[in-house]
Amino acid sequence: MTDVQTPEPISLPADSDGWTRFVTERPDARLAEARRLLAALKDGSARSAAETLEVWNDLSAALASVQSEGSLLSECHPDAAVRDAAEEHYVAGSGMAAELTIDRDLWDVLSALDPAGLNANQTRLLEHSLRDLKLGGVDLDEDGRARAKDLARRDTELSMEFSRNIREGRREMRVTPEQLAGLPQDFLDEHPLDDDGLMTVTTEYPDLMPIREYATNRDTRIAMSELQGDIAWPANDAVLEELLSVRRERALLLGFGDWADVETATRMARSSAGVAAFLNQVDEASAAAAEPEYDQLLARLREDVPDAEAVTTADLAYLLGALKRERYEVDSQEVRSYFLFPNVLGGVLDVTARLLGVAYEPVDVPAWHEDVRSYDVHFGGERIGRIHLDLHPREGKYNHAACFDLATGMAGRELPQGALLCNFSRGTMEHDQVTTFLHEFGHLVHAIVGGHQRFIAQSGIATEWDFVEAPSQMLEEWAWDADVLATFARNAVGEPIPAALVQRMRVADGFGRATLVRRQLGLAQVSYRLHADVPADITAATTELLQASSRVRSLPNNHFACGFGHLTGYGACYYTYQWSLVIARDLLTGFDADLMAPEPAARYRDRVLAPGGTRDAADLIEDFLGRPSGFDAYRGWLSEG
Repeated sequence: MTDVQTPEPISLPADSDGWTRFVTERPDARLAEARRLLAALKDGSARSAAETLEVWNDLSAALASVQSEGSLLSECHPDAAVRDAAEEHYVAGSGMAAELTIDRDLWDVLSALDPAGLNANQTRLLEHSLRDLKLGGVDLDEDGRARAKDLARRDTELSMEFSRNIREGRREMRVTPEQLAGLPQDFLDEHPLDDDGLMTVTTEYPDLMPIREYATNRDTRIAMSELQGDIAWPANDAVLEELLSVRRERALLLGFGDWADVETATRMARSSAGVAAFLNQVDEASAAAAEPEYDQLLARLREDVPDAEAVTTADLAYLLGALKRERYEVDSQEVRSYFLFPNVLGGVLDVTARLLGVAYEPVDVPAWHEDVRSYDVHFGGERIGRIHLDLHPREGKYNHAACFDLATGMAGRELPQGALLCNFSRGTMEHDQVTTFLHEFGHLVHAIVGGHQRFIAQSGIATEWDFVEAPSQMLEEWAWDADVLATFARNAVGEPIPAALVQRMRVADGFGRATLVRRQLGLAQVSYRLHADVPADITAATTELLQASSRVRSLPNNHFACGFGHLTGYGACYYTYQWSLVIARDLLTGFDADLMAPEPAARYRDRVLAPGGTRDAADLIEDFLGRPSGFDAYRGWLSEG
């Protein structure tokens, strides 16, 4: 973090007129400021290299503000008009950012700078800026630059449309109480009977996940999974087809073999071939362990459905839960009784505060919805950021779980602010929702703790994209520690979760691990291969890739790719989840047996999170572990099953 005093946080509007201005006048002013700064950069004035980089940083900050605020509010504001205006300005900001990457005059200014006398961060900023301009097509001829500009703008438009169709693609079905046999009582209580004696359930996660895990009626699980499989279909069919085509053309125009080559030019994998090699490594590490798991899953399914030919995606969560309950005495309904949402919220705040040496102070400030809880984050008596937690589902809101920047911090200029958009139950949570909460909170604290650099391009979560998930995946481990859970996991009468139950949960979690990794491998292959191969039949190719990675079958006529939201932001690089997990399992070795030990926790905070993007991820890892990252911890974790 920094000794430079931080400014006041952004104040959000308190009424509808204020929100309209916030998503129109504010970004318009920032875009105008960015255009003024661009003109100043190119006006021929005599500036030192350091002074030029300061102007470039100011321009980048103005655009980042437009994009961060637009991206967040387009996904969460309850007013559709505000969401639409936020999305429009996000596209405008992204469009200008893309234009900069083909601006020859800007290139001439930055490439002419003499790096002599620049410090390490200034030199890094200059080198990365020139690299990114080249990746945008700045060194193409005039026609090529014009085409690159059009393609980048179209990529942004299509990505936003793809995400919007998923966000607004909520499906529902009406069922009898008998069709929901096996569901917890609190779930049934939250879904009262309509006048015709039926219940309405939706594809939102608080309905989808419990039905997949608890419904003993296989037809119900299949019906719900079929609805989920058709999220944003058929609307996203044509959108995705064009998006893949646009990205293929961009890659070829820039002189790359495929879109993964473009995306990994700034990442740890370095190339499309690097992605393919890594996925092969995951394949080899997980294949053998997954085979006996699948045989046991199929045998358990046949106890309920004797003529079942294969385990499907509609069966997997249910069967894993059944086997863990029967074999390991881990009843997920018993487990969830210890995870009451208010306690989990307090626990996540308390655990991360103690771990990182920070404090969270609730603040009563305006936000976009009454559900939002806001906190100022303090370190060493100084406010270092503000977080906003929007944790329950509603219509028109982002329907998964993710962390968004509201403001990327800069030392002395901008206080970092972030938001979690999640869809948790207001009552009892599943344990995997607790791990999800910790995961996303890991991104949030990374953005706050690392959000105090001089340059915005190096602040917050600004490391290589295939490292970004590692701190969050590592933090999931705290949801499996008996001592940690005992501090907040309590049932309705206040009894803490028994340590023996947590131990059984840990053992049970090993079963099915390789199967779930194979599923993740399939998703990574879909992400990578759709971009590398650009198949004519996306649905058929997706099904083939998923089935080549896992014996767990996709449901027939499934349109999974249309609802695979990671195809926009992650593009060809969903592999990053497993890449980061390899790193996360290795980082955990630095904590030994005590996850709350203050010395490694402080060292992790200061050496991995606080530097933001001022150093390469490999250097951050080596600084913390005292050695380069390796694959052994991940391989050992897989073998625990």
